[in-house]
Amino acid sequence: MIVTKSYRRNRIRKRIRKVVHGDNQTPRLSVFRSNKEIYAQLIDDLSGKTLLAASSIEKEIAGKKMPKIDQAKMVGKRIGEKAVKAGITNVRFDRGGYLYHGRVKSLAEAAREAGLKF
Repeated sequence: MIVTKSYRRNRIRKRIRKVVHGDNQTPRLSVFRSNKEIYAQLIDDLSGKTLLAASSIEKEIAGKKMPKIDQAKMVGKRIGEKAVKAGITNVRFDRGGYLYHGRVKSLAEAAREAGLKF
């Protein structure tokens, strides 16, 4: 069997999801990274609902021409601000099988700066 990048990422993702669960008090901050965009969601796994979401396709972020790492910082800042406004300060970080490096790391650091704790 050929181990592709996506197969490897999904294997790592499943391993992470065994441990990281979100609930009402501490939702899961899930990150999805495509080649062009980056998305972040706060998810309550007990009820199966997305509480908040932010992405690089929102008008405030997509309208500006900038490097992808800066887009990720803006998304992290945005999800952090939305969460604090909704009264959520503690989250559990789910990197989605991606390495904690580059865009994923910059999103996480910006979310921490905006007031989230994980």
